Amino acid sequence: MHSLKDTVQLNNGLEMPGFGLGVWKVKDGEEVIHSVRSALNAGYTMIDTAAIYRNEAGVGEALRQSGVKREDVFITTKVWNADQGYDTTLKAFETSTKKLGIETVDLYLIHWPTAGKYKETWRAMEKLYKDGRVRAIGVCNFHIHHLKDLMEGAEIKPAVNQIELHPLLSQVPLRNYCYKEGIAVEAYSPLGSGGLINHPLLSEIGKKYGKTAAQVMLRWDVDSEIITIPRSTKEAHIISNADIFDFELSLEDIDQIDTLNEDKRFGADPDNFNF
Repeated sequence: MHSLKDTVQLNNGLEMPGFGLGVWKVKDGEEVIHSVRSALNAGYTMIDTAAIYRNEAGVGEALRQSGVKREDVFITTKVWNADQGYDTTLKAFETSTKKLGIETVDLYLIHWPTAGKYKETWRAMEKLYKDGRVRAIGVCNFHIHHLKDLMEGAEIKPAVNQIELHPLLSQVPLRNYCYKEGIAVEAYSPLGSGGLINHPLLSEIGKKYGKTAAQVMLRWDVDSEIITIPRSTKEAHIISNADIFDFELSLEDIDQIDTLNEDKRFGADPDNFNF
């Protein structure tokens, strides 16, 4: 990637932006409208939301207020665990599109691998894809065994696996499996939920390029072929996060960052969650 406009081709041929704005924990109403409008004004072309974030309406309002054409913004949303299942997924999708104020979602994801439900959920998502209501379908928080189980009976392979991914949780085996299967990897919490923005090694690397630790982490994603969606509610940070296309990390820097992995999660483990 050389700019905010650059894309990654998914396994169905769809071009997906490689960098976008996440809106997890961003309040509906003025806060999310401000965040999304700031991102669109800064040149972002992808917004990632979810039903459980309860801010889809604000995302849709920001899109309308921005004046940016619908076809120029890639919108992702997700079906929540309580809505998983065939009929309930279809209903949840209609609720999401109504709140967003759009007819078609660019990427629709299963939010978590809810045991006993995600295969029926996937069947509904395949229908939405075949009906032209979504342009691509994928999953979040799926380990390798979840992906293998899902794909056993699936007609359509997931296009994306969105996972917690940052230098303390580099997920190399899962990334390698996804790449082998043609599934794009997307990082959420790419800054370690803010816990790594003062990390000494990342800050030291940043000084070489005149960049912050946050910018180093986001460039690490880009250089590692990882789609990334940092979250911020502050316009200055939204602009700063995207200021990563005027440098590249050296192979030595990337190797150093790779050594930071501790398999440390700031969120839940997909094999052990109760929501």
